[in-house]
Amino acid sequence: MQLESFLERSAERFPDTIGLVCQGRRWSYAELNDAANRFANWLLQHGLERGARVALPLENSAEAVIGVFGVLKAGGVFSPLHPSMKADKLTYVLNNCRAAGVVLPARKQRVLDQLGTECPHLQFAVLVGEEDLAPAAVPTARWDDIQQQASDAPPPKRCINIDLAALIYTSGSTGQPKGVMLTHLNMTSAATSITTYLENTPEDVVLNVLPLSFDYGLYQVLMTCQFGGTLVLESSFAFPHQVLETIVRERVTGLPLVPTISAVLLQRDLSKYDLSALRYLTNTAAALPTEHIRQIRRLLPHVKLFSMYGLTECKRVSYLPPDEIDRRPTSVGRGMPNEEVYLVDEQGRRLPNGSTGELVIRGANVMKGYWEAPEETAKRLKPGPLPGEFVLHSGDLFRTDDEGYLYFLARMDDVIKSRGEKVSPREVENVLYAHPAVSEAVVFGVPDAVLGQKIKAVVTLKAGTSATPAQLQRHCATHLEDYLVPQIVEVAADLPRTSTGKIDKKPLLAAAT
Repeated sequence: MQLESFLERSAERFPDTIGLVCQGRRWSYAELNDAANRFANWLLQHGLERGARVALPLENSAEAVIGVFGVLKAGGVFSPLHPSMKADKLTYVLNNCRAAGVVLPARKQRVLDQLGTECPHLQFAVLVGEEDLAPAAVPTARWDDIQQQASDAPPPKRCINIDLAALIYTSGSTGQPKGVMLTHLNMTSAATSITTYLENTPEDVVLNVLPLSFDYGLYQVLMTCQFGGTLVLESSFAFPHQVLETIVRERVTGLPLVPTISAVLLQRDLSKYDLSALRYLTNTAAALPTEHIRQIRRLLPHVKLFSMYGLTECKRVSYLPPDEIDRRPTSVGRGMPNEEVYLVDEQGRRLPNGSTGELVIRGANVMKGYWEAPEETAKRLKPGPLPGEFVLHSGDLFRTDDEGYLYFLARMDDVIKSRGEKVSPREVENVLYAHPAVSEAVVFGVPDAVLGQKIKAVVTLKAGTSATPAQLQRHCATHLEDYLVPQIVEVAADLPRTSTGKIDKKPLLAAAT
């Protein structure tokens, strides 16, 4: 099965069902499929080769959704990029993957002069929006013209499931992004596993505020099309009240979270909103603080909360069944369906339950590798327990309990070594989140000549509250062993974030050193 089959099958089964609600318009599955066919046929008419890459640096929009499926239908590989990506970084990515085409907002067309000069493989650009087209160094078409003129007939199938479907760029250790190569098989396997344990049905209405350049956001599109539900696509969570009103109006049943969203939600009076239709919440990317879990369970007892863990390199790894959340609030569960996970020591030897080590993943969801980066690929994909196979080494430190439930400790690169002890930032962060004044917290190590590393915490406070660094240190000392108590605590107005909304430690580390 190819990934575009998700849309095609839903269009066949539920042609009149609303598949997408976005920017004031409601799209049926038949309309989405026809629009994707038109874009695919235009791509084929303009010579898109099988496996050619098309970049989509678009905001959350119908064009972004249709663009993904249109590229797939044409036999291409889509690369969803953050819409705020600067020209130099976009130039790097397009050259790195030798993109044949790019779909841009028309208001950003001025970048085409640079792309036309510096990206020799770029064959075309498609511009979305009503702005007039200016002369450009790249052959350019308007999205609306394509939709008015191209055929909506189904294009011929050109791929099989081991072919690449997507290149998702993620931060690299060198500072330049690297492309995670995902096949149709990788992505359909991951989506099928996730929708199985979420028990999705065509009656589900999913609201997504996460960027489609972030695989967590992207998969809301793919999975909703797979089970034939309705996706409500919002541009961001910048206006929480409006998003909550949308949840009420659209009778949303599923809401994907990241901790920054839960932090904002928990500062609002949720009793003012009718959230009775909400069936489940999910969380991945960064672990939900335990205190957030407790508050969500208290405020929304009828809602199932799925605490999960994943990596772009395999999409999803584990989930905690909702009926275990009160017993194991700090766990991210066990491996999802059709997947095997286990821990290994520093020599790569498999560890029994109750151990601490690096998490390893086996499954059809594991990436093919990093685009044209064999050395980086070899660090992550290593020979597995069976002849001829490769498994994904996550680079993340976990422990398991006696029943095999997983507990995230830290990125292996983020483990703090202080006074000869190994400190998990997550453990300290959970205690800080339990302080009534703390809204968000991040913990990391800074070099120290005596201790090796000092533990530093940076926190933001809830509106209308106050806490001094000394008070927060005393709070930590009450709940943690002395070697886990931060030597430095800083109260900040806000925290730096990545394009996907995660707290970004890099600027904090740079400022501290």
